[in-house]
Amino acid sequence: MLKLFIGNKNYSSWSMRPWVLLKQADIAFEEVMVRFDAFTPESQFKAALKPVSPTGKVPVLVDGDCLVWDTLAIAEYVAEQFPDKALWPAAKAARARARSICAEMHSGFTSLRSHCPMNIEASLPDAGALIWRDQPGVRADVARLVSMWQALLREHGGPLLFGHFTIADAYFAPICTRLQTYALPLPDDIRAYVNRVCALPGVKAWIDEARAEHDFLDFEEPYRLHR
Repeated sequence: MLKLFIGNKNYSSWSMRPWVLLKQADIAFEEVMVRFDAFTPESQFKAALKPVSPTGKVPVLVDGDCLVWDTLAIAEYVAEQFPDKALWPAAKAARARARSICAEMHSGFTSLRSHCPMNIEASLPDAGALIWRDQPGVRADVARLVSMWQALLREHGGPLLFGHFTIADAYFAPICTRLQTYALPLPDDIRAYVNRVCALPGVKAWIDEARAEHDFLDFEEPYRLHR
């Protein structure tokens, strides 16, 4: 059975992507949660990952003797191992576009990711309003998301980016939770897409488990006091 090493569900956006992909596609796997305590070389987190990850980061997928330690590489590996799940679009052009937007997410949207760190359990509309007012990079990132998603939903007829669930929807699921946490302004059709993604069984399962963690980490919490 596949084994997936992840971090805290409330905070680990990178872990969320392959977990949601496997869960939503109904692919059996064993979850190994490695709690965030710190990211310094001497941290328990780094010590726990040292035997399995050359980077000391999550997520990591283990399949027998095969080790995959990057989210996009994990997605590609799973798609190859389970071709019947249709995790990429079937058409060549759509498949290339799906890969392109996943790669864009992988390396881009830095303002949104920096100023709005994933925090599923929190509700931070006041912080979101200030971020929206003061951070033009965040507004630009959201505008790019809106443009991208509207074009894909229109082209493929929804309800998801390429019609049915694909790696692309799993890849943007953490961004959907950020948009909800910070209540950032969205047009109605994009708000509806965000809600649909968050209601997918695989995504909802992650969100529910994130909210149940109650593992408050100061270094992941720039916007609220310890409760």
